[in-house]
Amino acid sequence: MKSFALLFLVVICGMGGLGQKLKPKKRSNGEEIKFRTKTKDVCTMSTSGDEEMKLRIECKSQGMSYWCEFTGKPSVCRAFRNNPKIYWNQIAAELRKLPHACESTQVLKTTMCQKAPTEALMKQIAAGMESEDLANQDKSVQKTSTSMRGAGKSSVKKIGKLPMLPLVRPTRHGQVSENESEAMKLAREHCWESLHGFCSYIIGIFRG
Repeated sequence: MKSFALLFLVVICGMGGLGQKLKPKKRSNGEEIKFRTKTKDVCTMSTSGDEEMKLRIECKSQGMSYWCEFTGKPSVCRAFRNNPKIYWNQIAAELRKLPHACESTQVLKTTMCQKAPTEALMKQIAAGMESEDLANQDKSVQKTSTSMRGAGKSSVKKIGKLPMLPLVRPTRHGQVSENESEAMKLAREHCWESLHGFCSYIIGIFRG
């Protein structure tokens, strides 16, 4: 009876160890692999996802930067499940042979998953490129427009603080002097000498 119990325990332990061996090794998301292409472009490769994985490649070349994204289900491949690190290193090794990491790479293949189903392949879904000179020009234009707007606001404020000048109605000097001389002449003719100024003022009012 004791020998049977001991044999049963050994079988259970062996099955547990076999189950551990069959579990796929997972690569944690967010890990990065850095590499250089054939033309010395500096690139970074990062992964995310679980069953359906996403691969993003970002590179910097002379005066520009570019990127591309791939998606697929490499977990369908048994070799990937056993050692995903080797799988991603093989992809990086293939990319090192190319002059451009995102051109002519619509599908990423590895030797360890050649016989896997097509859904295991990483296929390109997006790509982009940006010139660093144009990006710097856009930033400088934004800074210039912002400073010009600030200068415009300050100038408006300064103008608003200027004192208000009184409005002066234009006068016709010739007509006024003529009316005054006429009024003074009439005042001298019809008023006492001491009232010449007062009379000329009254006469000037009535004459308009």
